[in-house]
Amino acid sequence: MSSLKALINPVTPFEQNAPIIYCENTKKCAFVDPGGDIDKLLHIAKDFDLIPEKILLTHGHADHAGGAMQLSQTLNITIEGPHKEDKFLLDSLKDQGAMFGMEAQNCTPNLWLNDNDKVSLGELILDVIFCPGHTPGHIVFVHEPSKLAIVGDVLFKGSIGRTDLPRGNHNDLLSSIKNKLWPLGNEITFISGHGPTSTFGDERINNMFVSDAALSS
Repeated sequence: MSSLKALINPVTPFEQNAPIIYCENTKKCAFVDPGGDIDKLLHIAKDFDLIPEKILLTHGHADHAGGAMQLSQTLNITIEGPHKEDKFLLDSLKDQGAMFGMEAQNCTPNLWLNDNDKVSLGELILDVIFCPGHTPGHIVFVHEPSKLAIVGDVLFKGSIGRTDLPRGNHNDLLSSIKNKLWPLGNEITFISGHGPTSTFGDERINNMFVSDAALSS
């Protein structure tokens, strides 16, 4: 059975992680959250002899989605995700980018994704988990056989996503982490939208916001 591999690439002035995930057997890849620096991402995919198959978006903030349309048009590949509740953000990507001095194009996905949907990548099937809170339409991608999740800005090593941006909701975010992510298992390694990787198990012990002790207090 093939496994899911990931190349983690910081892009944009926000140092946003734009992972290129790929099926080990087929080398077919998906660009997750290509917020910018598209040429950099294209060179990395080429250097690893990967075959672009699609773009996956966890949510609609400019540092995650601002380069998706450019990449889609350059490679003639589809954009899948996020959940349709983030449409208002994808419709405002150009304006978001202008606020932060970065180029971004408004984006219309080929496919909105919902909780429990499946996404194919080469020989692999990824699970889609709806995790609102940071944004109302945030989703997470998981390949349980590889013990790997791409969680965008829901959860970080030692922290959680902001909820003070438009339509963010702190209680929704805590619920998403506790009820959607923790049940996947402590051994799951996750790639965040910013910063280093960690495991759900480590965060349940050490994360001051969502450790088991914090959530039970």
